[in-house]
This record gives sequence, C-alpha cells and structure tokens, in this order.
Amino acid sequence: MRFSSTRRRSLAGAALALTLSACGGGGDSSTPPTPTPPPIVEVTVTHKVRLSTTLGVIELGLDRTKAPATVDNFLAYVNERFYNGTVFHRVIKDFVIQGGGFARGASNVLVQKPTRAAIVLESNKGLSNLRGTIAMARTSDPNSATSQFFINTVDNKALDYPGSDGSGGYAVFGKVTAGLDVVDRIRAVATSQDLPLVDVTITDAVVLP
Repeated sequence: MRFSSTRRRSLAGAALALTLSACGGGGDSSTPPTPTPPPIVEVTVTHKVRLSTTLGVIELGLDRTKAPATVDNFLAYVNERFYNGTVFHRVIKDFVIQGGGFARGASNVLVQKPTRAAIVLESNKGLSNLRGTIAMARTSDPNSATSQFFINTVDNKALDYPGSDGSGGYAVFGKVTAGLDVVDRIRAVATSQDLPLVDVTITDAVVLP
C-alpha cells in the first residue's frame, strides 16, 4: 500500500507522488471527472477470524457479501497458516498497523514470504476505512494486493474509493469485533522508522465457526 503524505509513510515502503491522468484524444489536456464514491455502508459479518498475537487476541468479522474475492483470499492464507509467525512490520500510531507479509528468517532478519497471486481491488463497495476496520495493503498498482493487510487505528477516509490520489483507494473487508484494545497496544509500541523495536508477532490465525 502506498499513501502520499509527509507524515504517513507509504505502507509499501515508499511515498507515492500524486499523479493525474489526462484524457486522451484531440489534444484535450483536461482530466477525467473524479468517480463518485458509493454511500458508506456498515460491515456485515459473514465470517470470523481470530488473530492471536504476542500482545493479545484480535477477533475479526469479515464481510464476504461486499468483498468476496478479498475475503476468500484472506481466508485462504489463514487456512494455510500463512500468517502464523508473521509480524506487524509497520506501525504508525495515528494511522494504521500493518502485517501479514514478513517473518523472521534464519539469520533473525525480516524476510518477505512468498504469496499467492494478487487479487482484484474491491474498494468501491461502500465499506469505509474507519477506525477498527481491516483492509488490504497494496502497491501503486490497484490490483496488487496479496497477503498484507492493515487495521485502521483512526478514521482514514482518504483511503476510501476513489482514493486521495485517484488510484482506487484501499479495500476494506471487515472490522475488529473484539480486541480493539489490543490494536491500541500495538499502535502504542516503540518504533524506529515505523518498525516496532520489539516484534509484535501473530502466533496463530484461525477461522472461527
């Protein structure tokens, strides 16, 4: 995930400058109209996941009705136990906590895990990046999300469709249903360049009945 802001660094590791695409044809340099975002709707919980971390347990309610590809992708990683041993590698207190992609390797360095193929962006369904929601991280390519996710620690409506940079926004697919206090513990840890000084590790991720 990349986000243009001097304070809130890119969630993929580098800032992305704002760009506007011009309409083609006839030398017209006008820009296309900004897409109208859909009305904000509530998360409807269809599936549940529990993340056990070294700072406590977070329970998630996922909305497959509005984000089917995203939820199926996340559940596949959970069922493969992919997230076990991964860390929250980016923590920005008044923005997000991000994880789901890196684990400690043999030399005790963070190593990015190989992933499944990327999924289509499902950001225009009306689910908003409000405090406590979970969304997919991605690169500047809208359809590049794989395993990494983030939990919004504050309301981040600038990340909603169509996005403050016009790239499509970031796909919310659920919310924290229990353990928001654990999210707050994670957001409060000491960091260096957004990386926690002491690992916050997902010890177990499991689908709940």
